[in-house]
Amino acid sequence: MSPAFEAVFWGFVSGGALVLGAAVGFLVNVPSRVVAGIMAFGSGVLISALSFELMGEAFEEAGLGATATGFLLGAFIYAAANRLLAVFGARHRKRSGDQQPKADEGGSGAAIAVGALLDGIPESIAIGLSILHGGAVSIATVAAIFLSNLPEGLSSSAGMRKAGRSAVYVFGIWTTIAVACGLSSLAGYVIFDGFSPGVVAATTAVAAGAMLTMIVDTMIPEAFAETHNWAGLIAVLGFLVSFALSKVAG
Repeated sequence: MSPAFEAVFWGFVSGGALVLGAAVGFLVNVPSRVVAGIMAFGSGVLISALSFELMGEAFEEAGLGATATGFLLGAFIYAAANRLLAVFGARHRKRSGDQQPKADEGGSGAAIAVGALLDGIPESIAIGLSILHGGAVSIATVAAIFLSNLPEGLSSSAGMRKAGRSAVYVFGIWTTIAVACGLSSLAGYVIFDGFSPGVVAATTAVAAGAMLTMIVDTMIPEAFAETHNWAGLIAVLGFLVSFALSKVAG
């Protein structure tokens, strides 16, 4: 399997978890506390992956200065884009309750779709960059993103259903995002293939910064809303599973 094809394949695999989660969330009436618990677990998984896989690799290749700069830049870019989308109705796009805007509110549907795309791009680019780092995809990174995408798709689609969104809209969004994940992973590999390891590492830190900001802005609020004092413990379990996976896979 060529590295480029590998990037596309694993990008599709991780993005496919969004579609799988969306199917469960839209077709099955999953209790809100269960959805929130799964979201807390997914948050812990992603935090572990970006800490040990992404930031660790970036630091080893580029040093503290470039890694910190990229990390902060990614956080700022995501926060600014997310703030803009919130104005148009996408603030609660990953909430499973009644927080999402109703389907008849003009403009909110497009904003939610763009927001879902914004959430998935940094993770997918990180997959492509992981191939540049080690010559092969980081299984731990892919597994962590897959495990976190399941609750994201589940929670968001449950909220979309309650807001009156149609099945065509919901599955159209997540199928499109899954395709975009594959293409973003390919872009992460192809675009940065000719750059120095330091630039690739700094870009990995940018993706990590965007991912952490996304977790705090969109995943943790849903996790805490229903699980409350249990959210931290469940997130720790997710963190531990991802950490153990990275050590076993490594």
